[in-house]
Amino acid sequence: MPRLIAFLRAINVGGHTVTMAELRRLFEALGLKDVETFIASGNVIFSSPRGDTAALQRKIEAHLHKSLGYEVKVFIRTEAEVAAIAQYKPFKEAQLRTAQALNVAFLAAPLDAGATKALLALRTDIDEFHVNGCEVYWLCRKRQGESTFSNMRFEKALGVRSTFRGLNTVAKLSAKYSS
Repeated sequence: MPRLIAFLRAINVGGHTVTMAELRRLFEALGLKDVETFIASGNVIFSSPRGDTAALQRKIEAHLHKSLGYEVKVFIRTEAEVAAIAQYKPFKEAQLRTAQALNVAFLAAPLDAGATKALLALRTDIDEFHVNGCEVYWLCRKRQGESTFSNMRFEKALGVRSTFRGLNTVAKLSAKYSS
């Protein structure tokens, strides 16, 4: 059975607190196997015989909404996809050395031309973006608190749902779970 990694939006932020034990139980209730969580920000690793990740995402989202009482967007990636995301070099080494943070946004589908244009319009002296498939990389040259950029601003400007993770978290997930 392939191992998958689900990145959840709206877990343990904005007053929506869910224990990792409860999150594992909710995934197991769907018949998913080998369920583990990784840090308390909504990263769930599991095995599933189901090959259609889009259908699996919708099934998990519906179950979490019913169980938790609010929308939780789910973005599933394979172990190989997470490894590729962790290894991808969206910016030059010199930019990375001086940056304070490098994050990746997980999307359900690649951005269309209009959304990509809207994203690039959000660039500032502090914030730089790079699009690669279903991920957007955000390089922040100063502390993130000094930036005007946020997930909420991203979603409003582009009209898409997403969840962000630090690239260090993605790299740790990749190191721990990639085959």
